[in-house]
Amino acid sequence: MSTHPLAKQLRHYLQFTDLTAEEYAHVFKRAAFIKAKFKNYEKFQPLTDRTLAMIFEKASTRTRVSFEAGMYQLGGSVVHLTTGDSQLGRAEPIEDSARVISRMVDLVMIRTYGQDKIEKFAAHSRVPVINGLTNEFHPCQILADIFTFIEHRGSIQGKTVAWVGDGNNMANTWLQAADLLGFKVNLSTPSGYEVDPAVVGVRTPASTQFFNDPMQACEGADLVTTDVWTSMGYEAENDERKKAFADWCVDEDMMKVAKPDALFMHCLPAHRGEEVSAEVIDGPQSVVWDEAENRMHAQKALMEFLLLGKV
Repeated sequence: MSTHPLAKQLRHYLQFTDLTAEEYAHVFKRAAFIKAKFKNYEKFQPLTDRTLAMIFEKASTRTRVSFEAGMYQLGGSVVHLTTGDSQLGRAEPIEDSARVISRMVDLVMIRTYGQDKIEKFAAHSRVPVINGLTNEFHPCQILADIFTFIEHRGSIQGKTVAWVGDGNNMANTWLQAADLLGFKVNLSTPSGYEVDPAVVGVRTPASTQFFNDPMQACEGADLVTTDVWTSMGYEAENDERKKAFADWCVDEDMMKVAKPDALFMHCLPAHRGEEVSAEVIDGPQSVVWDEAENRMHAQKALMEFLLLGKV
């Protein structure tokens, strides 16, 4: 009797630490292969007849387009659910939603508020669950960012990434990645907006250095990266944050103290004149458009890995 394909070990991608360094090396290699196919208009459909359910409690442009287009390109199909038509954890308990949805699809991507929601869903799912963003983590974005760095500069091991801005889900995930993949993060956040070490769970403190002055954090960095000052769900704090973050705008002076060939990244959407100057995001060191496109290619490699293992 043949084994059901889902009988193999079930893997979720809920935070960056869910894969090993060796598995990341594989996924990055596959992302490059899959991207090359896409650029050459070569059909590559390993996920024919597989269905991805996308559940959005937080709206999104890049996450929706990258997962939806990516799954179609891999030969699969997509079911798109929003809070309005799924009522995750409102009309019925999350556990029940997970049990039902995961019997009908092969893969679930969730973009929601609390990490606890996605953990609860995954605990009762029969199929892999991917974190499309939570308040605590954004692993698919960092997956794409590191893939983009590798494309432009080779291995990220031993390199220095400067994070300037909010100690948010992006900062948390960069710290996990540095810990796992052997690079360093120089972190500078305004007072009161620091990263919570308990959330990150970093094992090697040496992979992170904290700076009060964002200029110091950027010194000698191979990559300078930031995010909006006010993430989704924190809009009520906007005015307060604008005051607190005034000195945390990545401008040309910050880029000048980084390495001469340093890259600039931003997960978008960006507010020019707030967290980054127009000169930097639209300048020669910025790779934000490659980074945005690479969400799709990196996620395609991730979905292939979660459903088919090492190909």
